[in-house]
Amino acid sequence: MRSVGPRIIEPELLGMDEAERLTGRSRWSWRRDCYSGAVSSVKIGRRLFVPMSEVRRVIQAGTRPRLEPQP
Repeated sequence: MRSVGPRIIEPELLGMDEAERLTGRSRWSWRRDCYSGAVSSVKIGRRLFVPMSEVRRVIQAGTRPRLEPQP
């Protein structure tokens, strides 16, 4: 068996502080969007989590296309 290198395991759910650090959006913006239904979330006990797929979706939705330089 051949080893390719260290595998990076990405968490499936992110807490509000992790989502904030990863994206630069405040935890309160994430919470607001979760409770309004704009972002899917998971509540476990007292904690609120955002799926990594939702974080990627929010980043993708805010990504603007690269502009070609004007001659």
